[in-house]
Amino acid sequence: MTTATTISTKRLLVVVGPTGSGKTDLSVRLALHYAAPILSTDSRQVYRGMPIGTAQPSADQLQAVEHHFIASHDLKDNLNCGEYEVQALARLEKLFADHDYVVAVGGSGLYVRALCEGMDDLPQADESLRAELGRRLEAEGVGALAEQLRELDPVYYEVVDRSNPARVVRALEVCLQTGRPYSEQRTGERRSRPFGIVKIGVDLPRTELYDRINRRVDQMLADGLEAEARAMYPYRELNALQTVGYREFFDYFDGRTGYDEAVELIKRNSRRYAKRQLTWFRRDPEIRWFRPDDDDAILEYIGSEAR
Repeated sequence: MTTATTISTKRLLVVVGPTGSGKTDLSVRLALHYAAPILSTDSRQVYRGMPIGTAQPSADQLQAVEHHFIASHDLKDNLNCGEYEVQALARLEKLFADHDYVVAVGGSGLYVRALCEGMDDLPQADESLRAELGRRLEAEGVGALAEQLRELDPVYYEVVDRSNPARVVRALEVCLQTGRPYSEQRTGERRSRPFGIVKIGVDLPRTELYDRINRRVDQMLADGLEAEARAMYPYRELNALQTVGYREFFDYFDGRTGYDEAVELIKRNSRRYAKRQLTWFRRDPEIRWFRPDDDDAILEYIGSEAR
C-alpha cells in the first residue's frame, strides 16, 4: 500500500529485499522508466573505497542513472541512522523539486525505516557504559555481547545483525541503561513525510537466492575482493568494516583461517544475512513482494498506488 501523511503527487519508490536478490538492477530499470534518480538505503555502499565488497552499482549503472549516497562518505564518518535520516531527507527535498519520482534501494532495514518513518527517540548513550561495553567487545568478541542481548531482549536478538558490533552494542546499552528490552522502546511512531511511499519487496525461492549469493561471491572474488579487503585492513576496527566479505578476509590475513575457509564463510554469512533481512522486511505489511524480473507486475502495482 502507499503510505503518506500529506497529499502529494511526489512518490518515493522503495525497493527492498535480501542481498543478491536483484534489487540494484530493478532499481535502475525503474529509475530509467520514471526518469528518476536513485537514493541508496544501504548502510555500507555509502562509504568510499569498498565498491566490490558492498556490491555498489557498476560504472555503467552509475553512468545510466543519477545516484545518491553511493561512495559519498569517508570510512571514518560512521553515518548512523539518525544522521542518515536528516541527510537523506534534505537530499530528497532537492530531488523532488525536479522529479516526481525518486527510487530508494537497499537492504539495510534501519536505514529504510529511518527514511520512511523516522527513528525512535531512544536515550543518549551513557559514556561510561559504552566504554565498558567497548572493552568487553575487544576482550570477549561480539558473540558474547550478542548472547547477553539474547537474554535481555530475545525479540530483537532474532532480527538484529548479530555480526554487527555497533548494533549489538547499542541495543545492549539501551537494555542495561533502562532496564527494559530495546525492542519495547522502539515505538514505531512514524513521522510525517511530504511525499507518498510505495514499498516493493524483491524475493526469490530460497535455493535460487542462495545460488545467486554464492555466484555473486565468486564474481566478487574474480573482481578483486581480496585486494580490496587488504587495502581496508588498516581500518578494520571501524564500524564500516564490520561487514561480511571483509571480516572473513581479515581473519585470513591474521592467520586465523585459510583462504578456502574464508571464502566459504563469506558465502555462508551472506546467506545468513539474507535470511535476517527477509525476517526484518517480512514484518512490514506495506511491502508488496515480487520476483526481481516481474517488471510488468511491478509497474502495474506502482501505477495503481500512484492514482
